[in-house]
Amino acid sequence: MPDIKYDIIKEIGVLSENSKGWRKELNLISWNGGEPKYDLRDWAPGHEKMGKGTTMTQDEMIKLKEILNTIEQ
Repeated sequence: MPDIKYDIIKEIGVLSENSKGWRKELNLISWNGGEPKYDLRDWAPGHEKMGKGTTMTQDEMIKLKEILNTIEQ
């Protein structure tokens, strides 16, 4: 498997942390030198390992925010 290069441009927030120290984070990340995208995934302490996640463009994040704002608590 080829090396995946990433640069965390901005750490936006942590949603949760498990007992092993892995954190579910929302970050702005440039993957393989590409345009930065919003990224939601689990990270090991120090960002040395990552779990599966999802990336979203700015437009997708705006749409997601609109959808989340419709959820009643």
